[in-house]
Amino acid sequence: MTMYLFPWHRPNSWLSGTLRRLIMAAGLIALLPVYARESPPWPDTFVARLQALALIQTLNADILASRSATRSLEGWCRDHRLAAEPKIVAHVMAAQDKAPTDEQRQRLAVTDQDVVKYRRVRLQCGTQVLSEAENWYVPARLTSEMNRLLETTDTPFGKVVESVEPYRRTFAVTQLWAPLPAGWERESGPLPRATGCILAIPDAILEHRAVLYTREHQPFAEVAEVYQRQLLAFAPRLPNDTDQGCRTERPGGGP
Repeated sequence: MTMYLFPWHRPNSWLSGTLRRLIMAAGLIALLPVYARESPPWPDTFVARLQALALIQTLNADILASRSATRSLEGWCRDHRLAAEPKIVAHVMAAQDKAPTDEQRQRLAVTDQDVVKYRRVRLQCGTQVLSEAENWYVPARLTSEMNRLLETTDTPFGKVVESVEPYRRTFAVTQLWAPLPAGWERESGPLPRATGCILAIPDAILEHRAVLYTREHQPFAEVAEVYQRQLLAFAPRLPNDTDQGCRTERPGGGP
């Protein structure tokens, strides 16, 4: 008769598979990357605020130079490891229809007789909400398949319309949160003191308003995008105060 020291050593034990799976799961949890755990809070220090300002302006410049905000957000999510899979999903928000203003119709080059549809979404990467966007688009300037995807799926607008090779013309940018006060860079300007507390970052940090055009330069949509604090849902860099010494030579070799 064979004796087994532990129940999971028994070949036919129902406990065998269960315990092995639990052990494997525990090992995988220990190896989970940073994006699967709670992100450390940002400290309320000058360096952290400076980092936040630089990151917001980096994202701002990237979106302004991009044909697609969705692609920019996916790249940001990937580079900062905000989710296991850096894929943007549009969660359609229940909202009353919001008719375009006369100015919006003028920007879209449509008349009062033309149909303009409204879509409001949250753009998420994993569990992180990166943007809340309103979209006014002209369905007659899109294909029937594009209209179907916009009305029945969670596909982001930028991905739906990729085949028309769109480009953006941004007509308004608003920084909704200033990590540093105006004039901080001047000698007489105010500098925030470290409080020892957690940096309070508001939900909305940046807003873009833009018109989207087809490759034939025809406007077909206007977007209002409000970028969210979860874009900074990763640990800030800690400064290295180690004295590395001063370099006294010029790059060319002279003093």
